Amino acid sequence: MSAKRARLDRFISQHCQIPRKQVRLILAKGRVSVDGQVVRDADCQIDQFSQVMLDGQALRQEQPIYLMLHKPVGVVSATKDDEHKTVMDLLPDYQDKGLHIVGRLDLNTSGLLLLTNDSRWSKRIMSPEHKVAKQYLVTLKAPLTQAYVKAFAEGFYFAFENITTQPAQLEILEPHLARVTLHEGRYHQIKRMFGRFRNQVMALHRLSVGNLILDETLAVGQYRPLTPQEVASIFG
Repeated sequence: MSAKRARLDRFISQHCQIPRKQVRLILAKGRVSVDGQVVRDADCQIDQFSQVMLDGQALRQEQPIYLMLHKPVGVVSATKDDEHKTVMDLLPDYQDKGLHIVGRLDLNTSGLLLLTNDSRWSKRIMSPEHKVAKQYLVTLKAPLTQAYVKAFAEGFYFAFENITTQPAQLEILEPHLARVTLHEGRYHQIKRMFGRFRNQVMALHRLSVGNLILDETLAVGQYRPLTPQEVASIFG
């Protein structure tokens, strides 16, 4: 079952391979519970994480999974790849959990990568409406000037997509090092923005997504589950 909501009677009918008329009789007898509560309404809407029990036996008891990974350079943000190691290769305990990546990182970009089986959560993070900030540490080949700060704040016009990027924040930390905060995720956006100054990005590292900061105790290639507080706090 996907993240879409579904009717309880339809789910039980498909899962148990019995007619929906029989399902309604089962429901009427109070033999079905959803998330610990007896449900008799065939029209009850459930989602992929609803815990559905029939006569005390679990039909659906899938749990939401939220992971933080310290992605290494050289690992591709994909579930399968014939050429490179993928982030899923770093998650041996989660190979069959239906995880997907929340905001991919390029092959040569490191840092915070989120993975989940909760489509509604990931869509909310990536939705332009919510403008969840992503913060990056960028190492440049040539030194930075205040002209960069002004240009990033004003936005860049990308003719290929016919769009102007949203204002971005650039903080110069060292002559060749900047912290950049984006509220969108265009294709190779940071590299293209610095490309306007003919300044090559030598290293790119994602520090945070929303209020969620990469755990400093995670070594490169390591991961851990998010706490419930972290899952909720990412949106502020």
